[in-house]
Amino acid sequence: MLKSIVDNEMLEEGIGEERFGIYKQGTPIIGYLKQIEFENSNNTLLEEILTSYEDILKLESKVATLQEKLQAETNDKLIKEYTESLERYELVGGYTYKKEYETAIKKFGFSEQDKNKMISEFSGGQKTKIAFLKLLLNKPDILLLDEPTNHLDINAIEWLEGYLKSYNKAVVIVSHDRMFLNKIVNKVYEIEYGNITEYTGNYSDFEKQKRANYEKQLKDYEYQREEIKRLQAIADRFRYKPTKAKMAMSKLKQIERMKIIEEPNKYDLRTFHANFNIPIESGKLVLSVKKLQIGYSKAFAETSFELYKGQKLGIIGENGKGKSTLLKTLIGDMPKISGEFEYGYHVKKEYFDQQMDSLNKDFTVLEEFCKDFPKLTEGEARKALGAFLFSGEDVFKEINVLSGGEKVRLQLCKIFKKEANLLFLDEPTNHMDILGKESLENILSGYKGTLIFVSHDRYFVNKIADCILAFEKEDVIYFNGTYDEYIKYRESKKQEEVIEEASHETKNRSANNEYFKNKEISRKKNKINKLEKEIEDKENEIKFIETEMQKEDICTDYIKLKELQDKIREIETDIENKMLEWENLNESLKNM
Repeated sequence: MLKSIVDNEMLEEGIGEERFGIYKQGTPIIGYLKQIEFENSNNTLLEEILTSYEDILKLESKVATLQEKLQAETNDKLIKEYTESLERYELVGGYTYKKEYETAIKKFGFSEQDKNKMISEFSGGQKTKIAFLKLLLNKPDILLLDEPTNHLDINAIEWLEGYLKSYNKAVVIVSHDRMFLNKIVNKVYEIEYGNITEYTGNYSDFEKQKRANYEKQLKDYEYQREEIKRLQAIADRFRYKPTKAKMAMSKLKQIERMKIIEEPNKYDLRTFHANFNIPIESGKLVLSVKKLQIGYSKAFAETSFELYKGQKLGIIGENGKGKSTLLKTLIGDMPKISGEFEYGYHVKKEYFDQQMDSLNKDFTVLEEFCKDFPKLTEGEARKALGAFLFSGEDVFKEINVLSGGEKVRLQLCKIFKKEANLLFLDEPTNHMDILGKESLENILSGYKGTLIFVSHDRYFVNKIADCILAFEKEDVIYFNGTYDEYIKYRESKKQEEVIEEASHETKNRSANNEYFKNKEISRKKNKINKLEKEIEDKENEIKFIETEMQKEDICTDYIKLKELQDKIREIETDIENKMLEWENLNESLKNM
């Protein structure tokens, strides 16, 4: 459907005789991830990102040029052009675009060093992320996103949520991430049984409305069916009696006038299921981890925790921090750097690898399953596979033609059949639709063993995990509680840090204020001392002039005498001003 919105020529005919088409108002710019290609692979990451801001960069250059011109000359026309350009620059986000792309680059898992790497140096997955990032920052009129949270870690998803919430243009999302949908969308279109139904609100609202609509239609359908049955019975009973025939015919016409209510389709709940059987239970303490350092040539994470029977540990955090490495270390596929871990009594473990490397691409589904369970009959094997939606000819499909979701179901089918009491699951919900995720949630919620799983699906983590191991920046934090409780804990810690930082700033400000206060007191005292010295000098100067005026040659010279008297008045005025300043300074010192 998304592809057909971009390329209308894909649609040649509709279902039935009704007219169909895709109509757009004006010529909107449509952004779709598959459309984006890199024109120049020799561009650095930063250069490629900056192509999304060409208009802002041109305006920025214009503003800089106008500033230079204004320094050389000033006229009304130039000032007006500069003012208008500056207002336009602010309007299009000129003061915020750098922070916007810097934050986006960081949240999508790229480092400062990555900004200077050429596009050709990145992996295929990284190039997809860059293309996605560029698509977002281009801000098209209609943004089409197909499973945008796939392969993004929780930090990146949270950033994307915030970005899309403030996105003031149209967004169309195909997603199986229920928490993401709950936070972003305000309208849901569901495709089921070949029909599209519109619902108002987010994913939770959609679920409630769908259930309510189904129940109402079912109730109306059953009521109408009973009413038709009642009216038909009356008509059949009296239609051949002359005195009642008219009444019987009216009942038949009443049935004819009815708008027949169709029986509602049942929810499309075709998905997999499993009945767990754990023949051997583990001891109470399942796993003890003490100062375990994990990594390749050097350690990049250290953790300590204990896990008890029946606990379900959800591992969350940014990509590349060591979540999958921890699982591989605990199951023995990778050596530890240092520290220790120890399993309890009677622990039987199984591991789900998100890469699914253990599957033999040349085998059929049935062959791949039976290689792990050679004692099962074909009928027993097909029954087990049937519970995971591999029925009929599906069991003869080769592994290399299976979709990602089908491979996940096959791998899970094998793992659950092995009846382990400790499961390691690495991103089990990747490639799953919502029904599949809900089924896995139901299976794992009823699982009596112990579970350790890595996931970026916050809804799934919140539903299953009763404790959290979070890879946060340089730390690995063990938290005994659900994901929602962990988020509240994390927010409270952030709030504490903000308060502590504010307190620190207040102390610094207070210390600075005290410093500047003391400095000001010292300055005023110095000024007072200086004024006293100047006043004393001025008074001595008056005494000297008065002595001069007593001399015989001056006291008879009226012109000279007048000059000296004017000089005394001038000095006295200066003394008065200095005395006034002296009084003000002393008064202000008393108030400090």
